[in-house]
Amino acid sequence: MLLTLALIVAATSPRGASADDCKPDQLAVCLPAIVSGSAPTDACCTNLRAQQGCLCQYAKDPNYGKYLSSPNAGRTLTTCGIAVPKC
Repeated sequence: MLLTLALIVAATSPRGASADDCKPDQLAVCLPAIVSGSAPTDACCTNLRAQQGCLCQYAKDPNYGKYLSSPNAGRTLTTCGIAVPKC
């Protein structure tokens, strides 16, 4: 489930980040919002912003990419004030 969230988030970032900066496990806190469509927590939004540069990298990963296209992932990003990037 945590991987699912990380994948969704990864596909939404317009800028790149180094592999050292990308830590998909930090997005676990967003899992409820991405899976169930519940409102993201402040911690989720904070971690999404911190990982924003990794989203396109996550989107290209076969383990995460399919989750990034979910409607709940887009809603989570929008609710957090993060634009859904086109990778």
